[in-house]
Amino acid sequence: MAAELVRGQNHPLPQTRLEIRISAGNPIVAGATLGDERGTVHGAEWVAHPASPQLAGIEVPKQAAAAHRLAIDLDAMPEHIHRVTVLLALPTGVGGPARFGAMAAPFVAVTGLDGTEIASYTVTDLDTESAVAALELYRRQGAWKVRAVGQGYAGGLAAMLHDQGLEQGTDLAARIEEAVARGMARSVAQPPPRPEGDGRVRTAAAGGGTDPAPAKPPTPPQQSQDTPPAGGPIDYQHPGRRTAAPPTPPPAVPPAAPGQPAQPVAGDASGWTMDERLYNQVWGMFEDLARTTAAYRSAVDFAESRMEQELDRVLSDPRTRVGPAADSARAEARDKYTDLVEQAREALERDLRQLTAEAEVVEPALPPAYARWDSPVWQAYQVPMEIPMAVRLGDLHLPERPDLRIPMLVRLPLERGLWIDAGRAGAYDEGAVDSGELRRLAADAAVAIAARLLAVYPAGEFSVHVIDPAGSAAGSFAPLVESGALAEPPAAGAQGVSSVLAALTQRVDLVQMAVRSGATDALPPDLDTAEQLLIVHDFPHGFDDRAVTQLRYLADEGPSVGVHLMMVADREDARAYGPVLDPLWRSLLRLTPVADDHLADPWVGHAWTYEPSLVPSGSRVLGQVLGEVGRAARARQSYGS
Repeated sequence: MAAELVRGQNHPLPQTRLEIRISAGNPIVAGATLGDERGTVHGAEWVAHPASPQLAGIEVPKQAAAAHRLAIDLDAMPEHIHRVTVLLALPTGVGGPARFGAMAAPFVAVTGLDGTEIASYTVTDLDTESAVAALELYRRQGAWKVRAVGQGYAGGLAAMLHDQGLEQGTDLAARIEEAVARGMARSVAQPPPRPEGDGRVRTAAAGGGTDPAPAKPPTPPQQSQDTPPAGGPIDYQHPGRRTAAPPTPPPAVPPAAPGQPAQPVAGDASGWTMDERLYNQVWGMFEDLARTTAAYRSAVDFAESRMEQELDRVLSDPRTRVGPAADSARAEARDKYTDLVEQAREALERDLRQLTAEAEVVEPALPPAYARWDSPVWQAYQVPMEIPMAVRLGDLHLPERPDLRIPMLVRLPLERGLWIDAGRAGAYDEGAVDSGELRRLAADAAVAIAARLLAVYPAGEFSVHVIDPAGSAAGSFAPLVESGALAEPPAAGAQGVSSVLAALTQRVDLVQMAVRSGATDALPPDLDTAEQLLIVHDFPHGFDDRAVTQLRYLADEGPSVGVHLMMVADREDARAYGPVLDPLWRSLLRLTPVADDHLADPWVGHAWTYEPSLVPSGSRVLGQVLGEVGRAARARQSYGS
């Protein structure tokens, strides 16, 4: 029976190959330090962290997430290591909680490789602390034990590392935070929390019995607190659903055949409006796919690990190393591996079939803000009266089922700027797209996103500005210009760059001062109060040092007062500026004009393949939609005058 530890309590470890499973309500950083008999950490090489995730006998995650798994092999620990301390910290500068007291208590479990829980600890009584030593695995008289520590540090990672004897703790903490910031820059932002007691009733793992869920499964914002036993199918009837919205007539759901899952229904999630219900349902699908895939991969890893152990035992015994007995043992180990993988694959396929069925129902029901450009909903497009919750920036999928696409929805107003990468990355097929074509696709992707933003805002509440210093993307920006959707023609040359940046910088300054002083009614009457999007094409062409400084200022301060940045650039072209632009790139959400597996989810950190939402070749939908936007904007101006 698993032991539920309290602070200071210890428990023996019956095995040496373990997993540490961590669950939290927000993304956190997980790491571990290796100490001697006194617990002293003698150097940075004794710390496993996102920038250096592997040490002898231990591997930690490479990025911040709401759920973590640390792999530990105590037999592989060097003899001079007597303590392994599991560290948790809150990432800085990414908009999350600044202290553990502002979030749900982290849950830490020590499990075997088969998922069987050995001991668990809920780290409670934290307040101002931003880092905590959660657990300690320690060697005592030749055996290993686990102790619940729960020692928090208001001074963060640096204070924790110093307390463990690491003199260069401040420098190492800075390196860890830098590595985490890079990882967070490529992470899909997690959705806001749902009302308490609400959510889907879903499986925590579907590994066919090879990787059962922890006794206390992760509870990120999208996860239900009411989880059925591991291994069951996704339940689309949501029998435990409770919603804070006014009661609405339930959708007509055809009765399911005995033993079969209920038919999925579009909008079958919590929310006050259909817009909100569909948004929550899409995020639920995203989470389901992340977790069922994680369970499958974990089950396969366990099967491989067990097969390796059994083969090692055969080879280590001279009596069974060769001969019929050895061949039989090897065959048996491989058969067990095959059976476990097949079970895991069957469970994965079952959940993928159900998710595919849900996607087939949800996709046609999505409103314009969430829909693909080839959706029929655009044919009846009208300028909306209200701002939607979110906007679709593309699709996401995993290699286990590439045809199962989940819409990538980002909340409005945008909290981060966007970077459409016009350069090559490792995942690009070098023979598929040349550099010139890639730059054209990047500009087209920027126009598609800008057009969608213009289309989902009410008339006059969203404006777009374009900086194209050399005029090299005139063809891509033509739909915006011809429709009249642009506030002004694309700015060209150094003077155009300076003029647009100066005007937007002044707007940010004025609005910030007015908000801070509580005098928003004193803003100039001619100030455009609409949300602003600045598209910067072909950066850094046409930019001097002053313009670069203004650009960084807009990226940092603009989103809070309604000025958003979209860069269309190849990072290699800006290398001449050195590391001064690194914070700019990290502050933006990187998107690509072709499929690329560079985004990560906030729960288990899968590498998701992103595909941009581009207008189909030959389609007139972009011109039709922008035409409606332009007519609505002109009508509003005429009415105002």
